[in-house]
Amino acid sequence: MMGSFIALMLTVWAIALAAWLVVSKYVKSADVDRVKARLLGTGKSKKQKQKDEADAPTVIHRTTSPKNKVAQILVDKYSLGPRLAKMLEQAGLAWHPARFVHITLVSAAAGGVVAYLFLSQFLWVIPLAVVVIGGCPYLFVHNKRRVRLKRFEELFPDTLEFISRSMRAGHAFSVSLEMIHKEFQEPLAGEFRRTFEEHNLGLPLDIALQKLSARVPSLDVHFFVSAVLLQKRTGGNLAEILDKLAYIIRERFKLRGRIRAVSAHGKMTATALSLIPVGVGVLMFFTNPDYVKFFFKDDVGNIMLGMAILFQIIGYGIMSHIVNIEV
Repeated sequence: MMGSFIALMLTVWAIALAAWLVVSKYVKSADVDRVKARLLGTGKSKKQKQKDEADAPTVIHRTTSPKNKVAQILVDKYSLGPRLAKMLEQAGLAWHPARFVHITLVSAAAGGVVAYLFLSQFLWVIPLAVVVIGGCPYLFVHNKRRVRLKRFEELFPDTLEFISRSMRAGHAFSVSLEMIHKEFQEPLAGEFRRTFEEHNLGLPLDIALQKLSARVPSLDVHFFVSAVLLQKRTGGNLAEILDKLAYIIRERFKLRGRIRAVSAHGKMTATALSLIPVGVGVLMFFTNPDYVKFFFKDDVGNIMLGMAILFQIIGYGIMSHIVNIEV
């Protein structure tokens, strides 16, 4: 039984790997041919040019997607495009919203199929697998977004001091924005470079800064934009304002670290309380397996087990929310 299971898993893995290689090779060759055709200037019909323009990769702001038509229909029907595009942009991923929806649907379908093939005797596992596996793409994007924004906030106080020193040296504010992408790392460098390019191409500075605060949902960035816009209207020493703002942000980081240290005990308690039922269930499985099998073989036991897992997740979420203090 175990040998056939391993053989089946290896077969599925080999088929998936081969399909991925074929698709990636086809997409890569199509992109290479398109680039060669553009460089060589080979003539094409109007219809073919329109097809190439539709298939050509563009920036994240495009509104239509020739691929993933089912996902694109869902995006258009439920107006998910702007919200998903904003989330993907904040995560630093150049994905179209339809691609993200397509990956989510494929993951959910794969989770349901695997659960049906190997755990068909437990019907309640199938929808759970669909939800869990289908939510993995969102968790991946959410984690990349969180890490990217955290890295931005870590570099932001040094950026404010850099702008302050640059202005004291005689540079204009817009020139200081241009110098940031040469002195700092991503994601901060890319965001400020985009802000400078938007302003350099004719967009007013206040609108460019407001778009920066919309792309980076951080309270510190909102403070920075508000300070710059207020100084532009009323006057004052912007360099001194930025120095004080950098000092306040660093003090907030220190206070956040202290609160995190104090609340660490509460987080450990929440984790321990959530793992105790799991540990008791494992011990009961080895000491009295007939008692535990009731939760897997009986319909009422399946419902009880599913509700127990649901309430454990809800309880852990409530306890984590209690100890999560925002500064």
